[in-house]
Amino acid sequence: MIVADVMTRHVLSVAPESTVEEAAATMLERGFSGLFVVDAKGDLVGVVTEGDLLRRDEIGTQRHRPWWLRLLVSPGRQAADFTRTHGRRVSDVMTESVISVPHDAELETVVDLMERNRIKRVPVTQDGRVVGVVSRADLLRALVTRARKEAPVSADDRTVRAAILDGLDKQSWAPMTTLNVTVVDGVVDVWGTITNDDERRAICVIAENTPGVKSVRDHLVFVEPYSGTVIEAPDDKA
Repeated sequence: MIVADVMTRHVLSVAPESTVEEAAATMLERGFSGLFVVDAKGDLVGVVTEGDLLRRDEIGTQRHRPWWLRLLVSPGRQAADFTRTHGRRVSDVMTESVISVPHDAELETVVDLMERNRIKRVPVTQDGRVVGVVSRADLLRALVTRARKEAPVSADDRTVRAAILDGLDKQSWAPMTTLNVTVVDGVVDVWGTITNDDERRAICVIAENTPGVKSVRDHLVFVEPYSGTVIEAPDDKA
C-alpha cells in the first residue's frame, strides 16, 4: 500500500497571514496539536504547533534571558525570538522546516519518518502542493480494513505445512534443526525445543498467519541453555 491509499484528503490548514489567535482557536476547537501552513497557491510553507505558542507576551511566558546571556546571543537571534513571542501573524511563529512525504511513497517510509522524528502526522504532497495528511490513526484504520478484507483460505494440509516450514526457514532466529510441524484438517501442531519464550511466540505467529490454518497447538519444549532445565509446552500441560 502507498500513502495515497490511506491518507485523509481534507487537510485542516491555516494561512501564513492568519493571526496567532485564529490558529490557537482552530487547534482548540478541532482538538489538534498543530496546523499545516499553506499559502494561497496551495504550497506548504510551514507548520504551527502548540509548542510554537507557549512563549507569548500575552500570557507573560516570553523568554527572559539574564544580561550576561544576552551578551552571548547575537542581535539577530534576539530579534527573531522577539518576533516569535510578540508577532501577530502565523508566519511570525511557524516552523518553516516541515517533514512531508510524497503521495506515492510506501507506508514503510511514513512509519520510518514518524518514528525517527517522533511525530504523529505527516503532510502529503504532490508536485509541491499539499493533497492530504497521513496520521498514525490512518495507519491503524488501514490495518483494521486490511484484516477485515482477508477472507478465510482453504488449502490442503500438505500445502499449509510446506508454507509454515518455508516461513520458518526464512527467519535466522528459528531453530530449524529442532522444529517439526504437522497439520491435520487445518489444525497445526508445532513440535521442538526452544531456548527462550520469545522464540515460542514468534514460531506460533508464523503458523497462525499462514493461510488455511484454523488453530495452532504449541508442543514446544523450553530448554534452559545453561542449566539444562526443561519446561513443558503450555498445551501439553493442559
